[in-house]
Amino acid sequence: MTDTQLISQYTALGWETFSDEGFMQIAGPFFFKTDGPQMHFLFPTGVKHKNLRSVVQGGALMTFTDRAFGAFARHSTGTKATATIQFNYNFVDAVQLGDIVELSPIVTKITKSMVFLNGQLCVGEKPVGFATGVWKRFD
Repeated sequence: MTDTQLISQYTALGWETFSDEGFMQIAGPFFFKTDGPQMHFLFPTGVKHKNLRSVVQGGALMTFTDRAFGAFARHSTGTKATATIQFNYNFVDAVQLGDIVELSPIVTKITKSMVFLNGQLCVGEKPVGFATGVWKRFD
């Protein structure tokens, strides 16, 4: 399925996509829904995310998580811009091509200048990764 087809399919289901030019346009598409204070993120994987073992490249999962955490940090604080200060990712299981990765981040602490987050990435009910990080707020 092409990126254009994926975007049409998921936006018809109520998901939004990031419209960044540059690297995010190449890495994605990534999708999100806002549910009050919470945000949910989806990453439909495909052949362009394949590594040499024919599973999803770890860097693609980290890019998705970095984008989701930054978006959620901005949403949670009303901050217009953030930057990744520290990011940890633990790989738990391989993601197969065609899998849909889901993430609903959690803010663990907000300070005047930082946002601390964590989250579990899942394919269905199966955990595939855990991440934590700190985002700098630019107000």
